[in-house]
Amino acid sequence: MASQDGIVEQLPKLSAATDSHAPSESFDDEKAGHRDDSGRLEKHLSSDSSIASGKAEPDGKAVFDDDDEVQYVNGEPVITTGRDVSRYLVDTRDDHDPAVTFRSLVIGTVFAGLGAALCQIYLFKPVQVTVSTVFLLLLIYSVGVAWAKYFPRAEWVKDTRFARLGPVLHFINPGEFRIKEHVIASLVASTASYGSSAVSNFAVQRLYYETNVEATTAILATFSTACFGYGLVGLLRPLTVYPAEMVYWANLPTVSIFQALHFDTASNKKRMKVFWTAFTGMFVWEVLPSYIFPLLNGINVICLATQHVPSAAQDVITNLFGGTDGNEGLGFLSLSLDWQYITSSFMSFPLIQQANSWIGYVVCYVAIMGIYYSNVWNSKAFPMLSTSLYSQNGSVYDQMAVFGPTFQLNDTALEIVGLPALTGSNAWSNLCQNLGIGGLIAHTIFFWGPYVWDSFKQARAKTQPDPHWQVIHKNYDEVPWYWYVALLALSFFAGLIVIFKGQTTLPWYAYIISLLLGAFITPFSTLLYARMGNGVATNQLMKMVAGAINPGKPVANLYFSMWSHDVVSTSINLAGDLKIGQYTKIPPRQMFLTQVWGTILGAAVNYVVMVSVVDAQREILLDPRGTNIWSGQYPQSLNSAAVTWSLAKQLYGPHGPYIWIPLGLLFGMVPTFLQWLIARKWPTIMGIRTDSIILPIIYQYAQWMSAGTNSAVVSTIIVGLVSQLWLRRYHPGWYKKYNFILGGALDGGAQVMIFILSFAVFGASGTPRPFPAWWGNPARGNVDYCNGNGALD
Repeated sequence: MASQDGIVEQLPKLSAATDSHAPSESFDDEKAGHRDDSGRLEKHLSSDSSIASGKAEPDGKAVFDDDDEVQYVNGEPVITTGRDVSRYLVDTRDDHDPAVTFRSLVIGTVFAGLGAALCQIYLFKPVQVTVSTVFLLLLIYSVGVAWAKYFPRAEWVKDTRFARLGPVLHFINPGEFRIKEHVIASLVASTASYGSSAVSNFAVQRLYYETNVEATTAILATFSTACFGYGLVGLLRPLTVYPAEMVYWANLPTVSIFQALHFDTASNKKRMKVFWTAFTGMFVWEVLPSYIFPLLNGINVICLATQHVPSAAQDVITNLFGGTDGNEGLGFLSLSLDWQYITSSFMSFPLIQQANSWIGYVVCYVAIMGIYYSNVWNSKAFPMLSTSLYSQNGSVYDQMAVFGPTFQLNDTALEIVGLPALTGSNAWSNLCQNLGIGGLIAHTIFFWGPYVWDSFKQARAKTQPDPHWQVIHKNYDEVPWYWYVALLALSFFAGLIVIFKGQTTLPWYAYIISLLLGAFITPFSTLLYARMGNGVATNQLMKMVAGAINPGKPVANLYFSMWSHDVVSTSINLAGDLKIGQYTKIPPRQMFLTQVWGTILGAAVNYVVMVSVVDAQREILLDPRGTNIWSGQYPQSLNSAAVTWSLAKQLYGPHGPYIWIPLGLLFGMVPTFLQWLIARKWPTIMGIRTDSIILPIIYQYAQWMSAGTNSAVVSTIIVGLVSQLWLRRYHPGWYKKYNFILGGALDGGAQVMIFILSFAVFGASGTPRPFPAWWGNPARGNVDYCNGNGALD
């Protein structure tokens, strides 16, 4: 288990909340000094990089518990492992308060609509971002508290002539808005905001195949894809949810805020004041970079200073430094002030995860520029960044001529039109995704294999030591395994109906293989996400297998990858929610019903919003470039992969131009195996732990700027350093109390304004109303004034 501890040792050091009292607001905590009454020992450490040791503190001091060597700084235990999280950070308190109530379901359903709509809108943006769970839970908290305070209560009519209305009023307003109601409402909303691959497929068919999917197909497909993954994760709970090491670090801010709001009421007023102040400020500010003053989305001095250089030099400058418009360039050294693209993600990601991502960024800048200017894959014949398909002459590929109304390959037409081509950046992105999948599988087997075996043994013997699981196991009935099996069966048969009656062209046997493939990958992806708070895109593997099974059938490949990939993505999201439920002591059976409801509700809202946006912005979504407001890069990438992998033999075979992409699976495994061998012999090299280098994460970020708007990269790095390095290390008291609340408020203010602007002026449901042109919103060219590659034509 050494490798396991080595990985987790690098994760965020969060001071534990050992009781329910408010933490000190002072920046300077009480210093730990000599041996105290409990026998803890002081130990001096060098103040080297936290990446190197994972234990350094600004004053270079730490103390360790005699019994289990838990490190103490400033009198509090430092969280380094999942076991520490369970023991010190998350309270095991259970007040046995009601969870599923009329109030929690109504509030959760209302905000599920908002979250799902925002999620779908962002799939048609130049940068895909997720809806902030922290924002949703804080908004829900404000509404829940107001509901409890202002709605009539049963005690108001006690001993009056309206006393018989008491039970009804208690049903509507059961009193204080407590933690379990809050969690249930928030999980309904957040589950709905995860998005649906099925709806994305319908968008592709609507855009590229002129097919409007029938209502029956849409309903059954969304139910099947959404609930099959949940059924699977339910069966995998002993491995992916119950153990203490399955932390889901990205969800810790959510859990911390839940418990702070309800177990620490003394400071709530000030916390909520910070939330609403930041929310309002960002709500107002977001109008500037997103509508009035879009230059703020990517301020680049190089672009501004080189507007009159020769066109050849301008092209190079735009490719490297431009990045405010969709697929404009890599955005190197751009500074973005648009929070909708910065987001609070890097305020919660562990610093070690961010350090690995920085390595990936450097690789990405070098690789994409190198591939393009060395003309690898004939890259210079196409735009440097794009997810569209092209003919060999550089024009957009006419896929309807090749596949026709039956969505199946016409070999004669293929001979005439020729094979499609990927841009160099798109090919590099596909290669990196395969490298990441291979590295993920290898990392899980070699570094985390012992943990997996131990978890299965504990599940079989019912000896799981996690204290939160023990509280749940003691006080509440677990969901029977056959509930999840029944959900799997219903999802499976719903999918079969779609296969036989819908417009999928997918054979029944391919459908079964897609589900089996997703079920195989799910444990690997979930383990990485649970341990690092960040995963690896595995849908590239699904597309490869789809192409091998369904040659010449792009729509069939869409549906194959939809079912197989949705199993993985849904499992990860819902496993994280189950862990939140375990930390907050939600009865498992109520969690089951809550998540199923949120999943189905979200898919329905996703579909309605998708139809509205696709019909209103069809031409922009089909454009390979898009705009700084709308972009079809996500559906474009889905379609490109479906088409190219349907021609797998011609494009990815031994004599194809992209043979290296499928081989990336193997190439991704080999370096991780070598790293494991090195880590066994040399755990630390030059002060850096060998196992703190997470190759799958580096691969993932090595293709991060391959499409979309790239001007926010530097800003995300700055936000991560300020939050996870400066605030967390030097001002831990402020960090604990306000870091996550501030991030959620900023996300919420930006996302609500974007929601309003999308339908009011961006044309999500009709004609757009652009802001009048001025130098901060130029009428011609790219917004950041990097106008190479014919931007002014």
